[in-house]
Order: sequence, then structure tokens, then C-alpha cells
Amino acid sequence: MNLIIQGIEIGNSDLRELAKISGANQIERINGRAFRLREAARREGVAEYCTEVGLDFAFVDQDARLMDFGLVAMDMDSTLVSIESIDEVADLKGVKPQVAEITASTMRGEIDFAESLTQRTALLQGLDQSALQQVYDERLKLNPGAERMLQRMKLLGIRTLLISGGFTFFTDRLRERLEIDYSAANTLEIVDGKITGKVLGEIIGAQGKADVLTRVTDELGLKRSQVIAIGDGANDLKMLAEAGISIAYHAKPIVQREATYSFNHIGLDGVVNLFG
Repeated sequence: MNLIIQGIEIGNSDLRELAKISGANQIERINGRAFRLREAARREGVAEYCTEVGLDFAFVDQDARLMDFGLVAMDMDSTLVSIESIDEVADLKGVKPQVAEITASTMRGEIDFAESLTQRTALLQGLDQSALQQVYDERLKLNPGAERMLQRMKLLGIRTLLISGGFTFFTDRLRERLEIDYSAANTLEIVDGKITGKVLGEIIGAQGKADVLTRVTDELGLKRSQVIAIGDGANDLKMLAEAGISIAYHAKPIVQREATYSFNHIGLDGVVNLFG
């Protein structure tokens, strides 16, 4: 295996110590924030050391190449973008604390997602639809490395899929802006320019995300091993389980325990650095 080390600041002493711990025989620079330790033979002690010094690590098959993948699927809120969009919409109605509390509990896996979304959306009733555009224009920011990651995937012909338990208002705009190939999310009901507090159709929750990923994977004729999925909350777990490589991005502990790799310090472009 290769041991990939990534971080905001990586000291030479840390690389030498990690090479010693893992039994790696060569240190290669990928870029200023990523290094490849070749032929790492031991895992014991690596996680503990990286946690102590604030680095992300991943043991990756030496033969794995990014071009061997065919699809990258990602969650939207707190993954592709830095906000929880429904929380920010709620802020414009003065109910952010109530909505954010439900959101946080949902991401920890304490509340069923469909029930949670129904509760949160109901609190938005009566808000003017212009609030959605205001959040998109003023508050929605991409997470670090998002554009670099997407550009690299596009260059290699790897398809991209945005799956959100949030609203199509945001996913549709991000899909067009970032040239994402596929997207799926929930539709917020709007009547006479006002949010009614209801969601149209079947809610895309944990199982819905997994179903969308499976459908697109099948449509593209890909194997599960050719799929990378990225998420941060409990409602992403089933989606992550459908991918050959799953990445917990600045995620809740329950997600980090289940994912193939965890990114706690670096940006989304860290995905590009994992593979040859």
C-alpha cells in the first residue's frame, strides 16, 4: 500500500516519523499539501500520530489510479458547500436555532431524515421565495478544493453527481454553475411566491440518496468499485455504502467510523491526491 499524507502544513520530521512507523521505503511529494509514502507495510500507530499532529492519512492500493473511476457522488450541505442551506433559509425567517438543532440531531443519526425534513420545512411556512436566492447569492460558499476536484474529474472524463437531502433550488444552480453531470434533491413547494412549508413528492433521505447513486451507477454501466462517494452526515451512510471508495468529509464520528477514508483537515481536492 501507499500511505498518502495530507495537511495544511506538513513538516519533514513528521514525514520521516510516519515513514518509520509505517515501514515505507520512499517519500514522494505530490504537492505542497500532499505526500506519498511508498510501500507502507504497517498501519499500527499511523492514525494516532496523524491525529496528534493534525494530518489526514489514507492507505491506498499502489495500483489504484484516478482514471479507473467513472463516477464521483457528493452530498451538498457541509460537503460540496460550507453551509447547511435550510438553516440559512430559516435564519431569514428568524427560526434558525430551532431548525439548526433538528439538522444537527439528524446528521448525528438521532432523527429519521424524512421526519426531520418535514419538521424543518414546516418552520419555513410563509417565507417569501426570494429568501432562497438571497441565501444562494450571499451565504452559499463552496468548500475548499471543490472546483479543483471537479475540474480534475471533468478532465479525466469522470462523471459527477450531486445528491442532497436539501432543495432542488440550490442543486439545480450548482449543477449548472459547476457543470455537474447529475443532481437530485427535494422540491420545496412554493405557492404565490411563498414557501408553503411542504415538500413535493417523495422525500430523498438516506435510502433515497443510495437509490439515486445506484441508478446512476447502473445507467453508466459502472461497477461499484468504480464509484467514489463523499458525505458528512448520518443520512449519507447508505449512499457511501454503495460506493467502492467512501470519504467522510469533515464528518460526524458515525460517518468517519464507516467510511474508507476521512478528511478532517484538507479540502475536497484531497480526493485527487489519493490516487496515481
